[in-house]
This record gives sequence, structure tokens and C-alpha cells, in this order.
Amino acid sequence: MVDVEWTLLAAMNQLGRPGGKSAYLRLSTRPVDQTIAAVPQDPALRERRRRQVVAGAYKLREHAAPRATIAVMGAMVPEAVAAADRLQLMGINAEIICVTSPGLIFEAIQSRQGQGDASDWILDQVFPADRAAPLVTVLDGHPHTMSFLAGINNVKSRNLGVTHFGQAGDLASVYRYHGIDADSIVRAVLDLTGSVSS
Repeated sequence: MVDVEWTLLAAMNQLGRPGGKSAYLRLSTRPVDQTIAAVPQDPALRERRRRQVVAGAYKLREHAAPRATIAVMGAMVPEAVAAADRLQLMGINAEIICVTSPGLIFEAIQSRQGQGDASDWILDQVFPADRAAPLVTVLDGHPHTMSFLAGINNVKSRNLGVTHFGQAGDLASVYRYHGIDADSIVRAVLDLTGSVSS
């Protein structure tokens, strides 16, 4: 996946430099259809995407008037896309934000609040205040990892993730058990938006 390549190269560029920092890459062996990322072919748009990826997040799916936002990490992207497709059939437009580094987004928020010197331009591009909507975060890790994202624009949120460990089974069953499957994402959006499915 090109996201991983860009992130890895950006992380390696920090090594051995004064003021550089280390990076932690959390990878998955789950195969994910790479066409979902829809990496732009236009050089300018592709470079914009690359800059967003290495800054911490990018919009995977955008709507003119979103009623909800789904922030997702890594291997959970197919579930987020499936949920957004189902929600659209119900008349609920949900944006999808792919978070590549919650740490960098947190640093941007801290900087915006005067508690650091990181750049914060990514917040305006990916989480613009004029498009704020109820937020569902989902990852195959602990839900607190992205729960802070709701504070960017002070929106209602549901944070889906894995809070206890040791379960075994096929992927669909384990995702359902932990409430991180597409059904759970759809339910969370419906709960937040006050929508009733028929």
C-alpha cells in the first residue's frame, strides 16, 4: 500500500537527525483491496494526498453535506467503507477519514492549544470545523486510541475498538464480537444521528 510506503519513508527520514524522532508502525497481515484508497493519478493531487498521509490523516470519502464522519485505521477500512455504503442507501452521507497516525494528529491538536510546536494545518484539511458531524472511530485496537478526535470540533462520538483480549475465531466473528464490524459501525452512526433504519 502506498500509504505504508509514504509513512515508512517519512519515518526513516527522521532517523539520525538532530530533533528527529522515532516512529511505531503497526502493520497487519490482513489483505486489503488497495483500490479502496483511490490514490489520485494527478501529480498535484497525489502529492497533496502524500502530505496528508505523512501528517496523520486523509479523507478517503468526502460528501458535500456529511451527516456523520467515520474515522478508521488500517485493516478496518473495508468495514468502514461497507458501513458508509449501507448508510448512503439509508440517505445518510458519511465521510470516511483514514487516520495514518493518531500520534501526529494529537500533536497537531496540542500545538493548536499552545502546547507544542507541531504544524496543525492537517486539522483544517481533514477535520474542518464547517463540516463537523457526529463521529464514529473504529480500529482493531483499543478505542481510546482515537477517542480524542471528537474534541477537534467538539462533536458527539462513539469509539469502537477492542477492550478485552484472548478471543479466537474467524475474522468476521471476532469483529462482530468486539463490535467493530460494518453492522456495529452502521448502528453507531444511526445512534449518533438519531436516524431510524427501516
